Amino acid sequence: MTCVTYCRVMEQHGFKSTPGITVPEGLPDISDWTFWTGDRAARAEGFRVLRDTPGLVKYPEVLLAESPMEPGAGYYAVTRHEDVWHVSRNPQLFCSGRGGVNIGDLPPELSEFFGSMIALDDPKHFRLRSIVSKGFTPKHIGEIEDHVTTVAARLVDEMIEQHPDRRADFVESFAGPFPLAIICEMMGIPPDDHKKVFDWTNKILGIGDPEFGDTYESLLTAALEINAYAQAIGEERRANPTDDITSALMAADLDGDQLTAQEFGSFFILLVVAGNETTRNSISHGLKALTDHPDQRALWFDDYDAHLKTAVDEVVRWATPVIHFRRTVTEDTEVGGQALVEGDKVVMFYESANRDERVYERPYEFDITRPLNPGQVGFGAGGPHFCLGANLARRQIAVAFDEIRRRLPDLHVTAEPDYLQSNFINGIKRLPCAW
Repeated sequence: MTCVTYCRVMEQHGFKSTPGITVPEGLPDISDWTFWTGDRAARAEGFRVLRDTPGLVKYPEVLLAESPMEPGAGYYAVTRHEDVWHVSRNPQLFCSGRGGVNIGDLPPELSEFFGSMIALDDPKHFRLRSIVSKGFTPKHIGEIEDHVTTVAARLVDEMIEQHPDRRADFVESFAGPFPLAIICEMMGIPPDDHKKVFDWTNKILGIGDPEFGDTYESLLTAALEINAYAQAIGEERRANPTDDITSALMAADLDGDQLTAQEFGSFFILLVVAGNETTRNSISHGLKALTDHPDQRALWFDDYDAHLKTAVDEVVRWATPVIHFRRTVTEDTEVGGQALVEGDKVVMFYESANRDERVYERPYEFDITRPLNPGQVGFGAGGPHFCLGANLARRQIAVAFDEIRRRLPDLHVTAEPDYLQSNFINGIKRLPCAW
């Protein structure tokens, strides 16, 4: 397909793309929306082809047609585990603060809301993460972990009580409300507001999926609403602190420096969106994997603690809830044999790196005994932007499946998942289950 034809097709589907970039014949077009909404086995094969292709392949940027931004000059797809590791751990060469961490640059009005620490570089990133980390002390996390078990038990109770036919939507009944309740409890969000926060996170990360909003306006509206809500909570806790993490964050002091209301608003969005969606989808993909691999389910559930660490990491590798993050090249360099110049965009595809045959034996098999090294990149690949909540997420996954093992040992998926239409989040919207 010629570039002109490609651009015209994308415009007809509500998108606009970088002119002048043609995907080489025989290679998958990962900028085409159908790559992400079509057959998942074909997607996996497409990434395998890219991993085996020398250098890095350049792709056009694709934006919603109504976006106020124009597509940039394109991006290089980083698909091999070694290369993702290299880009992530060398922030001096590959920065986060030039246009954001998604493929297309964020419009200024959205940068105000999504410009949290994941889109910053040192020293600003170090300052903000240092302040925020004061809300994630062992004391705070220990208190949250006690609550994790309570929430998991309550949700299983409700599944049993509300579904006498022993059939339910696992996302609606457990995987969705479980991390949401924990994040909201952390931040001191009243129970009556949990549903509102849940809807905001769906709209923000579901952009492109018609069910949640596939327009720029819907994204901006959700961002405005959740940011205003967060700032109001932050200001209230600063004036009247309680024992939640919001109060700890608003009171945190780093050499006389504190979070502004705007900084807290951006971090709030990051925490409730990332902390809710990623854990929700890891648990959902995990149940599907245990259903499809009953031998692995029996192995883990028969000796839960012995396999706990490797099993949880395998669930995250298998799910890879965040598909990609982008960096921008700061000086001329090379990745995977590909020469890059200052200003080039490189996009790390974690989904591909977590299936790289170069580092994983049988990468397309779910194996709860898989060694922890080399590390899976579902929480990022190290460096300054490694997921701040990784340990909490692991704990939630561990508690979730322990509760299922003890209370609903035969819980299983009964139909194919209803997947989120997204090239950013590997989401499951609905997952029919029975026990």
